[in-house]
Amino acid sequence: MIPVLVCAFGIFLLSGMDAAMKVLVIAVGVYNTVLWRSMLATLVAGAGWLAGPRSLPAISVLRLHALRAMIVGIVLLCFFWGLARLPLAEAIGLSFVAPLFALLLAALLLGERIQRRAIWASLAGIAGVAIIVAGQFGHASYARDALLGTAAVLVSTVFYAYNLILARRQALLAKPVEIMLFQNLCVAIMLGLAAPWLAIALPVNLWLPLAGVTALSLAGQFLMSWAYARAEAQYLIPTEYSAFIWAIALGWFFFDEAVTWTTLAGAGLIVASCLIAARSNPRLAEPIEVAV
Repeated sequence: MIPVLVCAFGIFLLSGMDAAMKVLVIAVGVYNTVLWRSMLATLVAGAGWLAGPRSLPAISVLRLHALRAMIVGIVLLCFFWGLARLPLAEAIGLSFVAPLFALLLAALLLGERIQRRAIWASLAGIAGVAIIVAGQFGHASYARDALLGTAAVLVSTVFYAYNLILARRQALLAKPVEIMLFQNLCVAIMLGLAAPWLAIALPVNLWLPLAGVTALSLAGQFLMSWAYARAEAQYLIPTEYSAFIWAIALGWFFFDEAVTWTTLAGAGLIVASCLIAARSNPRLAEPIEVAV
């Protein structure tokens, strides 16, 4: 039970990080939010890397770090751009389809066999997405922004699914602290290339929220990694979908967001489909917060 509770608490922290990121993205835009977060996370992860035994990674490992950082950068920009245009619960509910895409990519890239129940589960997940999107048409005042936000979140889930494939390779070649350092460093460098045209100085009153976002992200990832090292995925995966409950609560408290029945029904169908598909490949059935 202890790993399950630790995993659930980690999900709570990451859900709080999502809410704080939405505040920052609305204030200064997704580019500057992700840029400054990556730079601050690089400093924190770099301190941890320097404090322990370390060695510079081989060129082949650096290439993998850079490739995954590029994919993670796309995930972050798309997901948080969409998050700023959708209710928190709706964005989190849509992000849950990432494990379904991961199962399909595992079949295409790794040659893994997809079981029949995983195929049916994927179709159910797509139906859940369709229900959420259909509900947006009943709100003409924000339908265009909502549809663009939905498209951005779904694009992020596709890239995140590929990110999960890369993460499995990366975990065999590098320690978590090294992965965290070089992932954030590479994201910061890539985004920094556009800094002369897009970057702005972060207002003083936003540095504390940025530090909070970084702390929540690193703490949540650490707790989930600790839990997964001590319990089987089949026991932990159901707790990860508690993020939807936290998204409902945080969206209502901080943004006065109401949750529609279509969001509840669609997210419920997506979660059910992911739990079924997880039995086909539990290693890939992780929601989007874990690796970003």
